[in-house]
Amino acid sequence: MVITKQVLVLGTTAVALSTVAVTGAGIHLTQSQALFQDSPKEVIDEVWQIINYQYVDTNFNNKDWVKVRQEYLDKSYTDKEDAYKAIRKMLGQLGDPYTRFMDPEEFQNMQIDTSGELTGVGIQIAKDEKTDRLLVIAPIEDTPAFKAGILAQDLIIKIDGVDTKGMDVNDAVNLIRGKSGTKVTLTVNRDGKESDYELARERIEIHPVRAHLENTSVGKVGYIRLTQFSQQSAQEMREAIEDLESKQVTSYVLDLRSNPGGLLYSSIDIARMWIDEGTIVSTVDRKGESDRKSANNSALTDKPLVVLVDGGSASASEILSGALQDNKRATLLGTKTFGKGLVQSVRSLGDGSGLAVTIAKYLTPSGRDINKHGIEPDVVLKLNVEQLKALQSDRKAVGTLKDPQFIKAVDVLSENLKAQGESNPQAVK
Repeated sequence: MVITKQVLVLGTTAVALSTVAVTGAGIHLTQSQALFQDSPKEVIDEVWQIINYQYVDTNFNNKDWVKVRQEYLDKSYTDKEDAYKAIRKMLGQLGDPYTRFMDPEEFQNMQIDTSGELTGVGIQIAKDEKTDRLLVIAPIEDTPAFKAGILAQDLIIKIDGVDTKGMDVNDAVNLIRGKSGTKVTLTVNRDGKESDYELARERIEIHPVRAHLENTSVGKVGYIRLTQFSQQSAQEMREAIEDLESKQVTSYVLDLRSNPGGLLYSSIDIARMWIDEGTIVSTVDRKGESDRKSANNSALTDKPLVVLVDGGSASASEILSGALQDNKRATLLGTKTFGKGLVQSVRSLGDGSGLAVTIAKYLTPSGRDINKHGIEPDVVLKLNVEQLKALQSDRKAVGTLKDPQFIKAVDVLSENLKAQGESNPQAVK
């Protein structure tokens, strides 16, 4: 699906992915808005109108939104850049880090990101409300940030020596990104210790699904790692499951660790490959109206499944893992997920810029609102820093018997297969 069609995306950041619905054209201008044509005020009012009619919080963070409009339209702006600064300040009053404005270059980068191609260091970030700095959601596998050893939950306190305290995520993106081959230094705080990471920027093509067959004590286990929910994810997931089914695996491990999210429809399509019937997710908008997405009897397998999650598993990852957990289709193993349960709509504006606005929250099938809370795994097993570094330095060990969480997943699968065999002696051979 091309970016000019309406699409929902779930994610956490401005660097790589965000949770959005994209429309190709901006809202139609009313007659009064038309008066602002060729004026910096035009885009300000366009943003205000979208927030006024779509934002999930009709109290607008206890702000008089009509008064806010008048305040910003009464001011004079020298050019579009001046107006862009005003828009970001205006949106800041909502207190919502996911409702954000993108200038034309940033909006174009966002469209590239969701297509599965990135230019930069391969890192997803969001604003950390506690420290007012930048939080690493997850490094993308096989990228400069990943290879350098940057981890989920690291705090970026400086970018090329520039303090990130109070820095807007969009401004951070502009500092981190650059031409391929150039370098950027990130100063990271991890558990109170600061370290500098010099990273060379690259153009990165992402294949979101990686799979292999692992021989274990319970027979052949199909291991599938999903790194993001991009346009290619569902098709690659389908191919991986069908290939592993043809090899007669006994069970599966689905790895969503450090998966920051992506396209909503991708997460729904993938859930339907695992769940034959039942609710997948529901979204609740500003009017309290709910839109429910369900399975459609198209599951590709019903074999036992363990899902690996951690603090870098966010948004679309939480929709998928929540659906699998609530439908008792899988056992979740690892640590608590990130906790982002908001849906953004992304609109292209008349001047080529874009706006991501929170339009709804999503709930798991059982009605759980995981925003800021995350999803608790059924089996808790946390990797320490040494184990994480070992897996980062040896990617071939991930999803094998050298991976502590995979080893535990095999133990869980053993129990599941045994229970399945006891209830149906013909089920396991």
